[in-house]
Amino acid sequence: MDFNIGTIDIIIIIAYLVGIVLLGVFAIKKKMSDQSSDDYFLASRSLKWPVIGAALFAANISTIHLIGFAESGFKHGLVDGLFEWLAIPFLVFLGFFIAPYFFRTRISTIPEWYERRFNGASRTWMVIFAILTALLIHIGISLYAGAELAKQFFGLDEIYGVIFIAVLTGIYTVVGGLKAVAVTETVQTVLLIGGAILLTAFGVAALPEAGVHTFAEFKAKLVPDTLSILRPQNSPANPPEGGISWYAALLGYFVLGAWYWFSDQTIVQRALGAKTEYDAKVGPMFTALLKVLPVLFFLLPGVLAFVIFKTDIGEDTKNTLPFMIDRLVPIGLKGLIIAALLAALMSSVAAAINSASTLFSIDIIKRIKPETEDKKLVLIGRYAAIVIMILAIAWSTQADKFGDTIIHTVNSLGAMIAPPIVAVFLFGMFWKRGTAKAANITFAIGLVIGLLFFLLDFPYSNLLPGLEGLAELIASIANVDLLPGTKTVTGVMGIGFMMQAWWKFVLCSFIMVGVSLYTPKPSAEQVNTCINLREYWPEKFNGIKDFRLIGIGIIVSLIIIWTILEFIA
Repeated sequence: MDFNIGTIDIIIIIAYLVGIVLLGVFAIKKKMSDQSSDDYFLASRSLKWPVIGAALFAANISTIHLIGFAESGFKHGLVDGLFEWLAIPFLVFLGFFIAPYFFRTRISTIPEWYERRFNGASRTWMVIFAILTALLIHIGISLYAGAELAKQFFGLDEIYGVIFIAVLTGIYTVVGGLKAVAVTETVQTVLLIGGAILLTAFGVAALPEAGVHTFAEFKAKLVPDTLSILRPQNSPANPPEGGISWYAALLGYFVLGAWYWFSDQTIVQRALGAKTEYDAKVGPMFTALLKVLPVLFFLLPGVLAFVIFKTDIGEDTKNTLPFMIDRLVPIGLKGLIIAALLAALMSSVAAAINSASTLFSIDIIKRIKPETEDKKLVLIGRYAAIVIMILAIAWSTQADKFGDTIIHTVNSLGAMIAPPIVAVFLFGMFWKRGTAKAANITFAIGLVIGLLFFLLDFPYSNLLPGLEGLAELIASIANVDLLPGTKTVTGVMGIGFMMQAWWKFVLCSFIMVGVSLYTPKPSAEQVNTCINLREYWPEKFNGIKDFRLIGIGIIVSLIIIWTILEFIA
């Protein structure tokens, strides 16, 4: 599509990009040479709950979400809102127990906890998993999505778009560390939400021109169940291959959610930088409150586009969001909304670069050479950030070859990585009998199983046409069918990624429990690292600011909003 963008829009976008880089660079009051590792990697543990909450939201919501949600809303309605709203209980639990626990332990990284609970080998496994997650998912896929966006808006070739975005984001991330990332993420969250609300408002305002004047007329133009999140598996609004059943959503998201919100360094690092325990508690709950918004302002615009532009958008549904911006938003505000999309991209990439550099310096270099000076660790972290960014750029150019859609690639990678991490984390955190040997065996077997499942779903012909025979061979060995007209295996025995994640978690849990029971009990020092939930549930009530009242209020609000939505759907 030909995107119509005016001079004033370009000026606004450039002003935003320059402003956000300068904000990140000058967010640090100390000189680069004076920053300690605590300053650089954990923002001097000075983050207040509004910054933590906004930064968590910005790190989570990327361009993948914005482009993907608009397309999903156009094609299938609000059903993907299930994943956004299921995140809310996890965030509340993170605020109730996990974040304050990590705050009290004063750890710098999530892998550091694994060494305290199990041993150094477990820490190494988690470093491998965490850096792979940051490199493959948080940075690489996000850069690819951003490059596609730059191509649609500005006609830039993908590789130039990737490099342009990476360099801009890398400047303030490498210079300023977590404090710069968190401050810029706070601003970007405001811009992101504001841009999404503006686009939704323009979409609603355009409904009368499409012959829609009432809510009943709006619903009449939609496929039945479009506005429902909890819908039957055979609903007409579901994808042709069928929807995700309620039990698959609950079981699968339990695994993906526990991995992402409790043990992903990119996410939890914001809570590790909290100034007080109260900030560590309330920050994630603020994120939980913000997570109500994507259903209303990221998915709903796609539904509006279906009513207004169904015939115009046609089959090329990945252009749903750019098409809406081009057709609905006036010059001036168009540049603001494009800046919001870039904000989502830059915040996710910056968060992952910062976490990966932290892992490299603290969990690799400092362990190999404990005598390494503090300032040298910061310098190494900066170099690591640059190298990781270069590797992510290289990976991002191949991202479109690893799945039919970006969302498919992200989900497949998540289902591969999450199960062993969640099994070891939960049984290590809440079960005193879990042993180090069991954790390491679970990590090893879980990674092999995850890779096997991923390879069975792998679109070999997208990578090299000569590997089509390999796809057929793997399919015949696994006794599964290939998707008609392609050389891509549809799924291991027809199991979707959500249930794959669940069953792999169940298998990893059996391994973790079984090996633990057949190996010597952990030491008292290791057992003492298990969490005692009662310690984080004080008897005294602290009034309206009590973290429990805030968390329960958010859950109740979610139930009310969800019930109303399902009622009117």
